[in-house]
Amino acid sequence: MSASAASARPSAVLPAALPRERRRLLSLALAAGLPLLGSAVLVGCGGGTAPVAPTPPAAPMPKIGIALGGGAAKGFAHVGVLKMLEATGLTPQVVSGTSAGSVVGALYASGLTGFELQEQSFALDESRVRDLTLFGAGGLVKGDKLQDYVNQLVKGKALDKMAKPFAAVATDLDNGARVIFRTGNTGQAVRASCSIPGVFQPAVIANRRYVDGGLVSPVPVDAARELGADVVIAVDISSKATDGRSDGIVGNINQTITIMGQRLGEQELARADVVIRPKVGKVGPADFDLKHVAVLEGEKAAQAALPQIRAAVAAWQQRWQADWVKRQQAVR
Repeated sequence: MSASAASARPSAVLPAALPRERRRLLSLALAAGLPLLGSAVLVGCGGGTAPVAPTPPAAPMPKIGIALGGGAAKGFAHVGVLKMLEATGLTPQVVSGTSAGSVVGALYASGLTGFELQEQSFALDESRVRDLTLFGAGGLVKGDKLQDYVNQLVKGKALDKMAKPFAAVATDLDNGARVIFRTGNTGQAVRASCSIPGVFQPAVIANRRYVDGGLVSPVPVDAARELGADVVIAVDISSKATDGRSDGIVGNINQTITIMGQRLGEQELARADVVIRPKVGKVGPADFDLKHVAVLEGEKAAQAALPQIRAAVAAWQQRWQADWVKRQQAVR
């Protein structure tokens, strides 16, 4: 290498602020072809150049989880929410459901799309899921038909064999504990999650009695987190205790559960990244004939929440990149 080339090479990378002696030594090292460790060497030699932070790669999409709350016939709104999320590329990857949310959640997790769910919803005859009895202990509806209906639509898949991770939340009637079903018979778990006290007979699984999950987890945000969701979208279709007068057996019982679970639900909803609240106040718990109204309200509410959802995704990606930079700096 010529003398002019040797002298030109270090002057292009060494700041003038370096002490003269150190600058001369570094110039000789560069001229001799000795490797230097970039800005880290300059800092160690008293240079004024700060270390350059590594540039993080593009962040991946977070794992989106959706927590579908209970609300009887209002649950058709979940179908509209899922349709809108799929249409905008924000498809949930994990699903949790309570009560009516467990029905929609199980079918969705099995592999049905939002549009296929809508087709099934519109074709649903209430008699297919309601088996009345006058002699049942603890409820007027046995729940066998609901269990069989769900198992038929999920094609007999067990909970841990779903296309998407899924959890159904129920309440242990004997000790009041929250129970998250992630393995076993899908229809049976959904039946347990939907067993509204006084309406459905308690579901018996392995000699334990289970009732509606809304008593302990009206919108199962925590269950979605436990399934591995990075960003949780909660869908709250619950009535509020101030909505007005409730009529009939189902309405009165539903109002009772609402009062008991309202504050509990607020606490869990606070742990969601985004909360979607479809305007289904006019849909009663037994208004299956208003399913089209509920689906439409779900679509509208999800569309209105899209900016919040995208902001939550972007915030998670920024945290991911910041963590990546920290990990890279830690190993240097």
